[in-house]
Amino acid sequence: MVAFGKKLKASRIPEWQGYYIDYKCLKKKVNRYAQQLEVGVQGHHDVLKDFSIMLDREIEKIVLFLLQQQGQLASRLSGLGEQHHDVLDQPDGLNISEIEEAYRAVGNDLLRLLFFLEMNATGLRKILKKFDKRFGYKFTNYYVKTRSNHPYSQLRQMLKQVGIGAVVGAISHNLADLQNHRGSYVSIYDQPALSHPDPVVYSINAAVNKLSNSTNFLEYLGKHAFILEEDLPTPSEEDLFEQKYHFMSLMLNLVNTFLYMVNTYIVVPTADNYSLSLGAAATVCGVVIGSMAVAQVFSSVYFSAWSNKSYFRPLLFSTVVLLVGNILYALAYDLNSLPVLLIGRLFCGLGSARAVNRRYITDCVPHKLRMKASAGFVTASALGMACGPALACLFQTDFKISKLTFNEETFPGWFMAVSWLLYLLWLWISFREPPHETETQNSLVSPEAIANAGPLVTYAMENGFMEPLLLNSKSKQHEENEEEESDDGGEDSPVKIHKPVTSITLAYRLLTPTVKVQLLVYFMLKYAMEILVAESSVITSYYFIWSTSRVAIFLACLGLTVLPVNIIVGNYISNWFEERQLVLASEIMVCIGILLSFHVLIPYSVPQYVGSALITFVSAEVLEGVNLSLLSRVMSSRLSKGTYNGGLLSTEAGTLARVIADGTITLSGYLGEGWLLNATLLPSLFICITSIVATCFSYNSLY
Repeated sequence: MVAFGKKLKASRIPEWQGYYIDYKCLKKKVNRYAQQLEVGVQGHHDVLKDFSIMLDREIEKIVLFLLQQQGQLASRLSGLGEQHHDVLDQPDGLNISEIEEAYRAVGNDLLRLLFFLEMNATGLRKILKKFDKRFGYKFTNYYVKTRSNHPYSQLRQMLKQVGIGAVVGAISHNLADLQNHRGSYVSIYDQPALSHPDPVVYSINAAVNKLSNSTNFLEYLGKHAFILEEDLPTPSEEDLFEQKYHFMSLMLNLVNTFLYMVNTYIVVPTADNYSLSLGAAATVCGVVIGSMAVAQVFSSVYFSAWSNKSYFRPLLFSTVVLLVGNILYALAYDLNSLPVLLIGRLFCGLGSARAVNRRYITDCVPHKLRMKASAGFVTASALGMACGPALACLFQTDFKISKLTFNEETFPGWFMAVSWLLYLLWLWISFREPPHETETQNSLVSPEAIANAGPLVTYAMENGFMEPLLLNSKSKQHEENEEEESDDGGEDSPVKIHKPVTSITLAYRLLTPTVKVQLLVYFMLKYAMEILVAESSVITSYYFIWSTSRVAIFLACLGLTVLPVNIIVGNYISNWFEERQLVLASEIMVCIGILLSFHVLIPYSVPQYVGSALITFVSAEVLEGVNLSLLSRVMSSRLSKGTYNGGLLSTEAGTLARVIADGTITLSGYLGEGWLLNATLLPSLFICITSIVATCFSYNSLY
C-alpha cells in the first residue's frame, strides 16, 4: 500500500497545491510532540490544545477555498443559465450540444473539487488516527464530537459539503432539461427521474454519496450481496463492461440465485417426516438439511475458480447437478434409502453456483447498473428463502404414477427437478457467454502519469465507492496500519496496483483483526438463523403438534420479513446511527431472542416461541445487512476480485456456520426431543456472547 503522504503529493491538483491539508507538517508535529513529552518540555494538555489549533487552521483554509471555488462554479452556471433559456426559446441542435458540453465541463470541475475535498477529509482522518495511535488518546472522538455540531465549526461545513448540493442540483437539472426539451412534459419536475442520467451526473452523485457516506435502500440492499468494488471504472473499462453486459444473461443469473434458495428451504418443513418415513430419527433432519451446506463449502471454491474462465459452463454444470440431486432426493422414498436421500442433498450442494452469480455481477455488469444488480441478487435470495417453505405447504397430496410416489416428502424434489429442467432449456437457449480478458499482471504506475491523466482518471484509479471518508471509516483498520512513509519521500515512488490473491492462505493473511471479528459476527448470525429454521419442524411438532402446512406458513412469514426490514433499516435507521452501533445493538437483540427461546420451568407456549423466533430472525437480518456493509469497508481491496475474493470468504463463513448448526441439531437429538431446544440454543448463546465481547474489544481498539 502506498503511504498516504506520497499519494496526496502525487495526486493533488498543482494549481490548488497550497490549499490541501499539510499532512507532512502535521505528521512531523506529531513526532515532535512525542519527543517533547518524553523529555517533559510540554504537557499533555498543551499538546492537545496546540494540535487542535493547528487542525482548526488547516480545516479553515480548506473550507474557505472550497467556498471560493463553489462561488466560481455558481457564477459559471448562472451565465450558462441565460444561454440555456435563449436556446430553449429558439432551439438549435448545435447550440444545445455546446451548452450541454459546457455544463459537463462545470461538472468535471465540480468532480475535481469533490476529489480535492475527499483527499483532505482522508488526510484529516489519517492524521487523527495517527495521533491516537501514537499517544494512546481518543482525541479523534473529542475533536469530531466537539466540532461536528458546533454552529461555527469549519469541520461541520466540510462534513456537510455546504453549497455542493445546490451546484449538483443545477447541473443535473439543466442537463436533464436540455435532454428532454422536446418532450411532452411541462417541466422535468413533472416526470420521473431519468433512469440513465448523464455520465458526469452519475459520477458526481457517486462522489457525493461517497463523501457524505449516505445510505439509501438500494445501496443498503446491494451491499448484502457483498460484491466488493475496488475502483471507479475508466471510460475504456466501462466500454468493456458494456460489451460484456447482456440483460437476459443477468436475468438467468438472478433466476439461478432464486431457484437455489428455493431448493435450499423447500425441504425444511418436511425433512423431519421424510427422515421418519425412512426409519431414522426426526432430528436427522439436521443432517438432511445440512448435507447441502457441507457440499457447498467445497463447491463455492471450484465454482469461483471456474468463473475465471467461463460463466456458461459452470452454470450449465450447476443446473445438471441440481437436476440429478433433486431426482435422487425424490426417489429416496420409493427406494426406502436414507443414503440416497443424503446423496441427493449433497448433489444439490455441489451445484451451488452462488460464487458464479456474484462474480458475474462483478465482471459483466456496467458500473451504473451494478448496485441494482446486487440488490436484485439479494432480493432473489430473500424471495427464494420465503417461497421455499411456502411452496412446501402446497404439496399436501399423496398419489402414485407407476411406481413413483408423489407426496409431501417427495413432491419438493420432483418440483425442483422440473424447475431446473426448464431452467436448463432457458439457459441453453438464451445465455450469452461474455468475453473473458486475461488477468493483468502486477504493474507499476508512476504518480506523474496519474497526476497528468487529469482528476477524473486520478479519481477513478485511486478510489472506490465503498471506501468511507471520516466518521464511520475509522473502522478501516487495515488502511490505518499504513507504512510509515519517510518525510522526504518524493513523487517518484511508484503506485503499485495489486492483482487478486492466488491462495486461501494469502487471503487469510490479508484479514485484519477487525475483519476476523466481522466474519465471526457473520458466522454467529448464520448459526443462530440455521438453528431456528432447521429445527423448527421438530420443535413445533413436539411442543405444539403443528402440521407441515403450519410450519411452512410460519417459515414463509419469517422469510417475508427480510425485504420490509431492510427497507426500514436502509432508508431510515442506517442514516441515524453509525454502523458499529447498529452491529452491537443487533447482536444484543439476537442474544435477547435466544434467551427468550429457552424452555425453563413454565410450559412452552406458541407466543413465546413465535415472539422469540421473530426477534432472533429479524435482528439477525438487520445484523447481516449492517455487518456486510461494514465488512465491505474493512475488507482489503485485493479481495475484490479473483478466485479467493471477499464474497467467497463470507460465503464460506456462513456456510460453515450452517454445517455446524445442522450437525448440532442431529447430535443434540441423541438427548431426546425434550432436550433438543435447550441443547441447541446453548451453543448459539455462547457464540453470540463471544461475538458481542469480540465486537466490543474491536471497537475499543479502534475508537
